[in-house]
Amino acid sequence: MKTETEARPAEAVPRPPDNGRLLAATAPDHHTHLATFGPLPGTAGPQLLEQVRLSGLTGRGGAGFPAAVKLQAVVAAPGSAVVVANGAEGEPASAKDRQLLLTATHLVLDGVQVAARVTGAGEAWVYVRADAARAVRAALAERVAVGVDRCPVTVVEAAEGFVSGQETAVVSRLNGGPPLPRFARLRVTERGVGGRPTLVQNVETLGHLALIARYGSAWFRAVGSPDAPGTFLATVHQVGATGEPGAVWEVPHGLPLGRLLATAVAEPEAGLQAVLIGGYHGRWLRLPDALDAPLSAAGLAEFGGSLGAGVVIPLSAAECGLEATARIVRYLAAESAKQCGPCRFGLPQLATVISELAAASRAGSGNAGMGAIKAIREAAGLVEGRGACHHPDGTARLVRSALDAFEDDVLLHGRGRCTSAAARTAVPAEGGLR
Repeated sequence: MKTETEARPAEAVPRPPDNGRLLAATAPDHHTHLATFGPLPGTAGPQLLEQVRLSGLTGRGGAGFPAAVKLQAVVAAPGSAVVVANGAEGEPASAKDRQLLLTATHLVLDGVQVAARVTGAGEAWVYVRADAARAVRAALAERVAVGVDRCPVTVVEAAEGFVSGQETAVVSRLNGGPPLPRFARLRVTERGVGGRPTLVQNVETLGHLALIARYGSAWFRAVGSPDAPGTFLATVHQVGATGEPGAVWEVPHGLPLGRLLATAVAEPEAGLQAVLIGGYHGRWLRLPDALDAPLSAAGLAEFGGSLGAGVVIPLSAAECGLEATARIVRYLAAESAKQCGPCRFGLPQLATVISELAAASRAGSGNAGMGAIKAIREAAGLVEGRGACHHPDGTARLVRSALDAFEDDVLLHGRGRCTSAAARTAVPAEGGLR
């Protein structure tokens, strides 16, 4: 049986970079890209698909769906396929897609060509934010000048909004409709852009695809964990840096959460009480309980969490977890598609009741707070599993995780108090528990 190196001439296998993977190139231009990664081998589509399957690559947009299964679905669908690189990144806490598109543009575009080769697509789209669109257009001009691409690529600027990057919303936008999630009988892998089978893949996933095409599945699996091979891009926020973008780190799957926090957070010694993993549709995990949690789907599942799009937001003891959650839920309620009852009515109600509980400590009265705890659970239950998309489910998941992670604070807020340092100095002693 031939090994993957023996399956093609040795001189066609580029040398892997020594300094990282996705972010290894020191400059975004095509010359530096080739000097870092080498050219794409001319491997045929079926062999590429097999390498992706063996690699265990999963989508990096949040759902973690096996990339080979998605590719195979498009291959099996009748009609001329379309490839869409999704860099909309509607999640405001995430910066990884933008970072990758600005610093490793050609790696993503290589991934588009690999996906087109696997699926037989004759057309590709890159759906990205305005600042990244400029970088992609400049990179495409370089590639046209040297004639490296077989499949033509069109750049479309993504719409603003949290749900604009959802798969069916992207297809709707490219079909000339609003950038909103759509319910359809057929999946986009069967009927997407222009009614054709469509692969919508996150730009980070495509970057990994380009690396697997060069170096093979065994190289990809050389880091990470057996159940979650490879690296992923994590957006790690600093303590108290509300509204500021986090720094992007390339992290091997399976790395303990505590090691990432110790490396990437400037002041972990300030006392972290919890961390939000997976972004605004993610989950709060209590610290120090979750410090040993491996950063992988299976590893985080044991702690009740999920990796999502790789967002990590630490919360210090000086901050109130319920107030932080209420701010996010108010944002999510305003960012919904407003196409169904759970989004139009359920999410605003959920935002209202959790905001009431968060504000109870500032009011110094528990009269409204205790009723709000029951109302939060009821409102979360009413939106779960009833929306046209998963936006209500993700919001309810965040809220339920807050009730678990900040269990003591939930009870104190219900009585007009709070465990955060800031609230302890702001709430009068007669307002609640002593």
